[in-house]
Amino acid sequence: MNKNVAALISGILFGAGLLISGMADPNKVIGFLDITRLLDGSWDPSLMLVMLGALLVYIPVFHFYVKPRAESTIKLKPKPMFDNEYHLPAAKKPDGKLVLGSAIFGLGWGIAGICPGPALVNIGSLDISLGLFVISMVTGSYLGKMSLAAILSRG
Repeated sequence: MNKNVAALISGILFGAGLLISGMADPNKVIGFLDITRLLDGSWDPSLMLVMLGALLVYIPVFHFYVKPRAESTIKLKPKPMFDNEYHLPAAKKPDGKLVLGSAIFGLGWGIAGICPGPALVNIGSLDISLGLFVISMVTGSYLGKMSLAAILSRG
């Protein structure tokens, strides 16, 4: 199995998980993000439970399998199945780019109630607003990358 097949399988699993959990529904996401709903009892905590479920799988796998192999100077075996090395972030502490990017991401998610993953999962619905969202998301990603490159090149 090569990298592309692994990416395809991962994408299918991710998309299926989003659909099954209901997280591909923007109304469900807004039901979680709108904390004013705590006041009238209509707040929906299910997104938090989906994230908790993902973390319960991810944390032990990362800490007991991936991290020791990625940080080992003796290169513990096995290496990743579909790459030559693990790609972990170099930064160990949050920096300005992370904070600003997170804020912009959260603002977009909060305004639209659409996260990139569910938007891509739902693109097959041929909803015009989702198509515009995906086009805008790709454009914003490109502009952000170009802006960051310009800022970093200035010193």
